[in-house]
Amino acid sequence: MIGILSAGIAPGLALLSYFYLKDQYSTEPISMVLRTFFFGVILVFPIMFIQYIIETESIIQSNFLSAFFSSSMLEEFFKWFIIYYIVYQHVEFDEPYDGIVYGASVSLGFATLENILYLVAHGIDHALGRALLPVSSHALFGVIMGYYIGKGKFTATHKYKWIFLSLFFPFVLHGTYDFILMTQKNWMFIMFPFMIFLWWLGLRKVKKARALNTKHLENQLHF
Repeated sequence: MIGILSAGIAPGLALLSYFYLKDQYSTEPISMVLRTFFFGVILVFPIMFIQYIIETESIIQSNFLSAFFSSSMLEEFFKWFIIYYIVYQHVEFDEPYDGIVYGASVSLGFATLENILYLVAHGIDHALGRALLPVSSHALFGVIMGYYIGKGKFTATHKYKWIFLSLFFPFVLHGTYDFILMTQKNWMFIMFPFMIFLWWLGLRKVKKARALNTKHLENQLHF
C-alpha cells in the first residue's frame, strides 16, 4: 500500500515542484499552493459522484458527449471555478505566472487522488503509464488554464476574453484527449504526438507567462 501511495503521489508532486520553481521572481507561499492542491483533491469526490450518476442513468450515450462534457467540461469547470472564485482575488496572486502555479496545483491535486484510486483498483504496474498520460495531461491543462487566468488578471483590456479562454482551451484539449482514448483502437499512435503537442503548448505558455512577469515587474518599478 505504501508503494501504491508513493507511486500515486510522486508524479503530481514532481510536476508541481517543476512548475512552482519556474517562478523566477517571488515564489508563492507553500501554504497557499498546498491549499489549492487540496481543493483539487476534494474535487474528485463530487465529480466522481456526478459522473457515476451520468453513467448509471445512461444520461450520455455518445463517446463525443462523454469525452467533452461528462469528463472534460465537468472536470475543467470545477477546477476553473476554484481558481477563479477562490484564488483569483487572493492577495498572493500578484503576478501573471502565479496563475500557472495555482492552475497546475489544483489540477495536480485532482490528478493525484484520481491516480491513487486508479492504482489501488488496478495495481502499481500502471504507475508509469498513469504518470506519463493522465497526471501530466492534467498538469498541462492546468498550466494552460492558469496562463490565461493570469493574463486576464494583469491585462488592462479584454479581461473577460482571457478568462473565457482559460476555460475554453483546457476544455477542448481535455475533451480531445479523452475522445482519442475512447474511440481509437490504436490510440497510442495518436496520443503520442498529441502529448508532444500538449507539452510544447504548456511549456510555451510557461515561457510567455515568465515574460509577462518581467513586463509586470518593470511596469511596477516605473511607478
